[in-house]
Amino acid sequence: MSVRTRFAPSPTGYLHVGGARTALFNWLFARHHGGAFILRVEDTDEARNTEDAKQAIFEGMNWLGLDWDEGPDKGGKHGPYFQSERKGIYDAWFQKLVDTGRVYEDGGAWRFRFERKPVTMHDLVCGEVTIDYRDESNTPDMVVKRSDGSYVFHFVNVVDDLEMEISHVIRGEDHLMNTPKHLQLIEAFGGTAPRYAHIPLILNPNGSKMSKRDAGAAVGDYPRQGFLPGAVVNFIALLGWNPKTDEEIFTLAQLVERFSLENVNRAPGRFDLEKCKWVNQQHLIPMSVEDFAVAAKPFVEAAGLPVPENYVAVIGSVKEKVRLLSEVPAAVDFLLVDEFGYDDEAVAKVRGNAAAKDLLVSLAESFEGISEWSADQAKAALNEVANAAGAKPGQLMFPLRVALSGRAHGPDLGDMLDLLGKARCADRVRKFSAML
Repeated sequence: MSVRTRFAPSPTGYLHVGGARTALFNWLFARHHGGAFILRVEDTDEARNTEDAKQAIFEGMNWLGLDWDEGPDKGGKHGPYFQSERKGIYDAWFQKLVDTGRVYEDGGAWRFRFERKPVTMHDLVCGEVTIDYRDESNTPDMVVKRSDGSYVFHFVNVVDDLEMEISHVIRGEDHLMNTPKHLQLIEAFGGTAPRYAHIPLILNPNGSKMSKRDAGAAVGDYPRQGFLPGAVVNFIALLGWNPKTDEEIFTLAQLVERFSLENVNRAPGRFDLEKCKWVNQQHLIPMSVEDFAVAAKPFVEAAGLPVPENYVAVIGSVKEKVRLLSEVPAAVDFLLVDEFGYDDEAVAKVRGNAAAKDLLVSLAESFEGISEWSADQAKAALNEVANAAGAKPGQLMFPLRVALSGRAHGPDLGDMLDLLGKARCADRVRKFSAML
């Protein structure tokens, strides 16, 4: 049997990280097995559907790299892929239930007549689940067609899965109790049920269910915050899936190779935005300096900072210091402009060093005397100034860092000296010494 999976979002809001994870697991499973991944849009709720939400879903999927083989903009032999365009198909399938006496009218609506028997499903994640339909008080017959002629989720969902020949339905655990209803419908249609896999919910760090308002919930926020798509995919893959090793960092190709439903956890995934930032950093570190500089450029320009000739070298100096691309402008601003603020705590620490002011004045003079400027020459001058004053070179390094950058941490001191050049270094050391 060829593998065919699907992601069926409703365009009533942005793409939630939980929806993205469902899409990812379906995509990974299909790609691992050489199958097809289908995107269909459940847009029958006209009151809540919006064009913006629909675009947000497509943009989020594309940004994550989750391409679909059939669906909107791709077509396919099982279309249309918008439920709002499939009413004729639903009418035909509903008529099958009318013809076999499996539906009856009730107050203008139509109910599906359940068979009063236990229904057992064999879930690929949750194991065996049985619902007993013999007690009508617990399992009343299900409305499948409303009095206004529209069809309910359970009906259209089943029809679409059968029509589109879906082999595996991978969806959130909150749908687990819907599946026996769907199995009864499929049996009534004389169809073959797909295999089902219900994946665990995503919880906040405190154990509460993740809502649309929680930090990290909206996939559309991640590009703006400076995350890489590969890092976000890596992170959300680990929300409920376990590679059964100590590894945590994977490329998309590695996830495709390693993914299996057997390794999906039963326990809910815990969302941790700080962990997501760490994963992002692990994806930034192996990037080439050139690629990193290109990825950071929109953030640098948005911050109003100039892009000089040595831009790549400037950005490269902080490649292993930042977790997000959005952190780059604040990390390099002092290398690109001469007007920047000083960290109060760092300045106070320098002022606590009684010798710092005189050492910096001497260092500025020594810098100005260097004919062939380089970081090595500048460090040699620092050593000479410190030794002449009977101080250790280390006592001057921190004041110099604060003089050049206004802060206690940042790029390697040698990189700063090289990137700023002789004149700017000497000027900044003089200016800062005057502040002490």
